[in-house]
Amino acid sequence: MPYASAVFAQVPNPGVFSYNTMIRGYAESCHPRHALDVHRLMLAADVPPDSHTYPFLLKACAKLLSLRDGERVHCRSVKDGHDACVFVQNTLVHFYAACGLFESAHKLFERMSHRNLISWNSVINGFAINGRPNEALTLFREMVADEDGGIEPDGFTMVSLLCACAELGVLALGRRSHVYLAKRGLDRNAHVGNALIDFYAKCGSIEEAYKVFDEMDERTVVSWTCLIVGLAMNGFGEESLDLFHAMERERLVPTEITLVGVLYACSHCGLVDDGFRYFNRLTRDYGIVPKIEHYGCMVDLLGRAGLVEEAHSYIMNMPLEPNAVIWRTLLGACTMHKRLEIGEAVWARLVELDPGHSGDYVLLSNMYAAVSQWGIVHKLRRSMLKGGVRKMPGHSLVELGNHMHEFIMGDRSHPQSQQIYEMLEEIAARLRLEGYMPHTTNVLADIEEEEKETALNYHSERLAIAFALLNTAPGTPIRIVKNLRVCADCHIVTKLISKIYDREIVVRDRSRFHHVRGGSCSCKDYW
Repeated sequence: MPYASAVFAQVPNPGVFSYNTMIRGYAESCHPRHALDVHRLMLAADVPPDSHTYPFLLKACAKLLSLRDGERVHCRSVKDGHDACVFVQNTLVHFYAACGLFESAHKLFERMSHRNLISWNSVINGFAINGRPNEALTLFREMVADEDGGIEPDGFTMVSLLCACAELGVLALGRRSHVYLAKRGLDRNAHVGNALIDFYAKCGSIEEAYKVFDEMDERTVVSWTCLIVGLAMNGFGEESLDLFHAMERERLVPTEITLVGVLYACSHCGLVDDGFRYFNRLTRDYGIVPKIEHYGCMVDLLGRAGLVEEAHSYIMNMPLEPNAVIWRTLLGACTMHKRLEIGEAVWARLVELDPGHSGDYVLLSNMYAAVSQWGIVHKLRRSMLKGGVRKMPGHSLVELGNHMHEFIMGDRSHPQSQQIYEMLEEIAARLRLEGYMPHTTNVLADIEEEEKETALNYHSERLAIAFALLNTAPGTPIRIVKNLRVCADCHIVTKLISKIYDREIVVRDRSRFHHVRGGSCSCKDYW
């Protein structure tokens, strides 16, 4: 671009084509801000923009995530009468989606009189990257079943679809997408391969993720990173670190995300010394300035290992200002290891940084419940009600027959509800024969033990497992996606069910995977 800029400066009276070329060049460079500077020069020179100017300006704004600049460009395109051009509209959809305004992107998409493949890809990807996978899948179905004969998806569409499938844990649909990609010859593309690795890892099928990785013609740093993070997330920390060493032997330079995966692996395996060694290598060996995510991994590493005081000291001496996530990580460690004094100090900081966060109330309640301080637990719950703080309801998803079945605690809305509860009774009876004793410590109510046991028995993941046992053939793996952290009692029960019914059960909770086989879990009870 410096050479292009030098030549451009010598042009006596540059026209719209010359300005557009410079705007496009900067928009696609690592300095997209200069595209906006060129646009200002263009307006000052009284050169009217055309329909080719705005798509690249908006692309620059999307790369910068600059909502204000993008909105200015949008307004200007309306004034100039170019907002009806399909190329401008497509880029507007992409811009608003990139800035997190997926609803605005969808409204623009709905108003488009003509939509092409790029229009559909932009809006589907917008929902997929903003944590709205259900909407992404719905739009994909609309796209292929359009009244005008439907639009055939391409590699970009399928990557967005895989992203949505990964978010939901929809393994069957993602596998069908993989078959479609293979038939079209798109599976050899590195970007598609990376998306497949990420999808299989997030669905708990790490063997298939490995298979995609092994069969790739070209592996980029992103490919290695996807599998390193995927192994760590699935509880295979040592394998994740081995893969990282193999990547280093290939003389590939890891990114900051790669190192987050490495530190995550150390955290979930209790490798405290290794974690600090890798953290120190960030700057020394790779020139990466540690970000808040890296410090968060270190706090988590110390907290999980029971080194709560050290974790607190580490936060106090961090060169970056600790955010609510860092303090919340420490509060979780205080709850896990029953460290009331530090937990109360952490809670005071969280009230300042992120008041009204329901997860903080739950963690604090769990901490007091663990030491039977029920008066404080009830006081906290009253405070939540008074402040309008609503606890996020736990739900579990299980895929069966091209459908996702959702369950919440005590749910009786499912058509097979009666059979599910009968199955739960059978499971409870067989658990007692195995010597199971309910782990009722953190049931947030000062009630009789029998009532606590009943409450635990109807947790959402147990309903999902009972449903899967009823509707799948013996020996079929069961895959559950839960939006909250699995409680200690459900973890024990899941291990026993896997042994009693001879099933592999894969549970993805908020922070990691649990691969349960024959009564043991991949987390080795360290999570």
